[in-house]
Amino acid sequence: MTLFGTAGIRGPVETRVTPALALAVGQAAGEPGETFVVGRDGRETGPALAAAMEAGLESAGSDVVRVGQVPTPALAYASQGRRGVMLTASHNPPADNGIKLFVDGVEYDRHAERRIEDALESARDPTSTSEPSVAPWDEWGRSERLSVLDAYRDAVVDYLRRQFPVSGDDSSAPAGADVLSGLSVAVDCGNGMGALATPQVLERLGAEVVALNANVDGYFSARASKPTPETLTDFTAFLADGSFDLGLAHDGDADRLVVLGPDGEVIHEDTILAVVAAHYTRTSDAADPVVVTTPNASARIDELVRDAGGRVERVRLGALHEGIARERERGGEDTAVVFAAEPWKHVHTAFGGWIDGVVSAAAVAALTRAAGDTDALREPVTERPYRKVSVECPDEAKGDAMVVLETALPEAFPDAEGDTDYGVRLEFPDASWVLVRPSGTEPYVRIYAESDEVDRLVDAARDVLEETITRVR
Repeated sequence: MTLFGTAGIRGPVETRVTPALALAVGQAAGEPGETFVVGRDGRETGPALAAAMEAGLESAGSDVVRVGQVPTPALAYASQGRRGVMLTASHNPPADNGIKLFVDGVEYDRHAERRIEDALESARDPTSTSEPSVAPWDEWGRSERLSVLDAYRDAVVDYLRRQFPVSGDDSSAPAGADVLSGLSVAVDCGNGMGALATPQVLERLGAEVVALNANVDGYFSARASKPTPETLTDFTAFLADGSFDLGLAHDGDADRLVVLGPDGEVIHEDTILAVVAAHYTRTSDAADPVVVTTPNASARIDELVRDAGGRVERVRLGALHEGIARERERGGEDTAVVFAAEPWKHVHTAFGGWIDGVVSAAAVAALTRAAGDTDALREPVTERPYRKVSVECPDEAKGDAMVVLETALPEAFPDAEGDTDYGVRLEFPDASWVLVRPSGTEPYVRIYAESDEVDRLVDAARDVLEETITRVR
């Protein structure tokens, strides 16, 4: 049984993420003596799934702390020192929901997820003698309600003030200025959980804030939950006259952040990643500052981090927490993981071990104010043309295709350095790169490429890929 994808369990509530599944996952995850914080996003199906999850956890012997509607990063923050469950499908459509599990502020790793999958598989096997994880009646857990939003918002504000102090010799800062004083920001909350945290945090840090779509709506009536250039057209138009210094947009649970300039242009996610990574590298006291990212992330990140005195290491998509743990285990006392990110999703390791779009929103705003504007923020970054294409490939052929590509692709590009840890990634002397990796959810193999001659590079890689798929089918 495979339930967990790159970000927990997600899918339609009528056929996949049902109350029965939530109950079963709760019973499989719950343990006597453990405490779980349970939160949900604003989806219409959240209350029923939360109730089922809480019943499963309590009947397994765990105590439950119910925190209601919160951003996913606030739930992760509240799970420090205990465990947590967030009922959210993030940027998926409103008919979907999902289950994401945390321990001490960090997402469950593959081992923990597989343990739950194995327990559910065993319970469904008619030949198995295994019983559901139900504790004796007098050992069931108890529940309580707790508000965590104020504590989370306070923690974010305190962190930003430490991380981005206003310099006493900053001539642009009036007396008593805060981190974002003088900055005007528009925030498109997308009817999601960002409405409960980001505008409030930015205002407390001194920004002038206008929040759009800041009512929580489980139907996502204003726009689709996933913020993309296509779904943000109204927000882009709102920003187009240049009245704001910065635009920020969230997905449904506020772990994702999209950044827009004052003209409404979406700034490339890898540019934002590179700028934030360079800041953390430059300001780190570690002799060996490390940034963890994913194979589909741009070489512009490597360039800025290297110039700032650090290095970049990569981990599979959806596994930033595993990459952080790996680099901490590998490194010595001089090594520090200062930042971890994949496009749109950032882990601010000095604040916590979870993806946090609210902290990212405030950090990008602070870096914009320090730079002067978004043009100056982007100026150090070399932005080459980028493309992503999908090539059809049956699921059963993906494995054989990737084995062949580990040899065939480097042979087609002999001047590149290859890496086959997470797909086949080739890097060229001019910092161009191409990545070929199978989709985990659809019958495609993806090609990602960044180059001044990106069309030529993609076409050449596609020729090799299509020939390979034809051979192995």
